[in-house]
Amino acid sequence: MLDVLFRDEYLIAINKPHGLLVHKSKIAADVEVFALQLLRDQVGQKVFPAHRIDRKTGGVLLFAFDKEIEIAMQKQFAENRVAKKYLAIVRGHTDDRGEIDYPLRKENGTLQDAFTAYQTLERAELDVPFGKHGTSRYSLVEAAPATGRMHQLRKHFAHIFHPIIGDRTHGCNKQNKLFKDKWAMETMLLHACSVEFTHPVTGQMITINAPLQPEFEQVMQLMGWK
Repeated sequence: MLDVLFRDEYLIAINKPHGLLVHKSKIAADVEVFALQLLRDQVGQKVFPAHRIDRKTGGVLLFAFDKEIEIAMQKQFAENRVAKKYLAIVRGHTDDRGEIDYPLRKENGTLQDAFTAYQTLERAELDVPFGKHGTSRYSLVEAAPATGRMHQLRKHFAHIFHPIIGDRTHGCNKQNKLFKDKWAMETMLLHACSVEFTHPVTGQMITINAPLQPEFEQVMQLMGWK
């Protein structure tokens, strides 16, 4: 049963678990279970994804109950009029605050502007040797992407040498192996914690928050963070 965070007659939002695809994809053609199908069966009616988040990312995922609302919400996301916040656990100690203004390349080679602001909420230093270091350092960051490029946060934090733990594509394979071997943790520690937008019908400002998934909570406890 999917955790429903918000519902009215036009929109519904769930707290997507890490590892669940939004919908069928050619890249993962062998996958038979995905969020759109599960939610459709759960509520007993068609739903349409208003945006996308990575398969390995957990958190707020918004759907519309008809195509017209889907198109209206997709336009808000495309025009960067939806305020999005994410939580991520990254390697190393990040600055108190930072801005990452680093263009990202599309599959066809075209460069797109990409901007992310972040603030550090917590830091930890574990008594776990890593490489030439006697300890391992990590940070909990809240990230606010002003643009919505594919894998933007994953690429941006890798760009500033603070890759997201569990990111096998853009992250640190040695850190990922450490988490798998020592703590049996393979989840990518990126969570879409909130979205804020103007309701396409009522005009009201809507804020939807998603609590952390159990895997993320487990690592928070490991770090000694509340």
